Amino acid sequence: MAHADSRDLSLSTTSPDAAQAYRDGVDLLLSTWPGAVETLQRAVAADPDFALARAALARAYATRAQVAEARACIADAVATAARNGTPRECSHVAALSLAINGQGQAALQQALAHLDDWPRDVVIFGLPMGAFGLFAFSGMADHDQARVDLCERHAGRFAADDWWFLTYRGWSHTENGAVARGRDLTRRGLDLRPANANAVHALAHGMVEDGASHEADALIAGWLPGYDRAGLLHGHLAWHQALAALEAGDADRALAIHDHSIRAEASQGTALNIVTDTVSLLWRLRAAGHPVPADAWARARDHAEAKFPAAGHAFVDVHLGLVLAAAGAGDAAADRIAAIEGGTGAAAPVVAAICRAALAFVDGDYAGCARRLAPMAADVARIGGSGAQRALIHDMLLQALMRSGEAGKAQALLDARLRRHH
Repeated sequence: MAHADSRDLSLSTTSPDAAQAYRDGVDLLLSTWPGAVETLQRAVAADPDFALARAALARAYATRAQVAEARACIADAVATAARNGTPRECSHVAALSLAINGQGQAALQQALAHLDDWPRDVVIFGLPMGAFGLFAFSGMADHDQARVDLCERHAGRFAADDWWFLTYRGWSHTENGAVARGRDLTRRGLDLRPANANAVHALAHGMVEDGASHEADALIAGWLPGYDRAGLLHGHLAWHQALAALEAGDADRALAIHDHSIRAEASQGTALNIVTDTVSLLWRLRAAGHPVPADAWARARDHAEAKFPAAGHAFVDVHLGLVLAAAGAGDAAADRIAAIEGGTGAAAPVVAAICRAALAFVDGDYAGCARRLAPMAADVARIGGSGAQRALIHDMLLQALMRSGEAGKAQALLDARLRRHH
């Protein structure tokens, strides 16, 4: 009996149990919902020769930052596909293998070529998407537009009620400045599958970009209690709540959320989210003039350096620069900057400039901070992440300009931000 995935692409397995577990596991994976690994393990157990199940399991391990397990599993998938995989399955496994083994640029090219032939292969479509996807971490300055272009190129191939595609098509438009359109698409995706952490996250982004942080706060407050703390986005969604609290002037609530859900001792998210969310929240509190406990900075620094001891990941390196500057570790920051400048990535000059600007900001050299950041403002997107995450850098420049007596330039920066979304 022939089997197909949730979007009618054929599957090589002859096991109905393996096919159903694969469909269920992929849905859990695509909605960042707990249980994906366990469900996909059942698919592999039901049919050990089912290459796509092994590949999806590898992807699920990778999203949980279980690197060794992911690489072992994708190696098995490659070998299995070579024996009995269809052309689509072999191409699918090849894209995931490149991504899981850290070959981002090659993975992006393989994924895009694959989607030209099989655009509804959503496990592969997911690779370039999102704030931490292959486009975002490519070093491109225009990756927000690239995601929109990819979605619109293939929109006609998806059903009107495809919850996953609605979610990411909407998120892509939101990040690219078409906020009203993005919110509408994402809301439709969430309505179709409420148990979808990615849709709540994307809709919250739309609300924030629309100047409605209170709406994002309310959305998450109503939805988060039904999401297990083991869910990978639990801590990050709480981070959005903490930002809303800070915007409302409630620093005590923001710190309480940090302590309860965001810091390393409380969150079950990945190190990438924990480090960047913790550092960015503490930095925003400090920049707004609120006291931050000294031990919070020390813990954040220790965790960040333990998880990312070497430079080379642009988004992480920015946050390492921030935490080292705030912790008064100028020598360690200088060493990190030197390592960044020795790299070859397109984002390296931007990252180094941001780190130097952070040191100047902490030292009260606001003119020096602005002088380093201003030339890089148009290229900040190269570091990856979302607009909400990168707003910290633009806010640092804005504050530096205001504190150094450049009110006119600060107003021009604000006006440009408003024009982007209205």
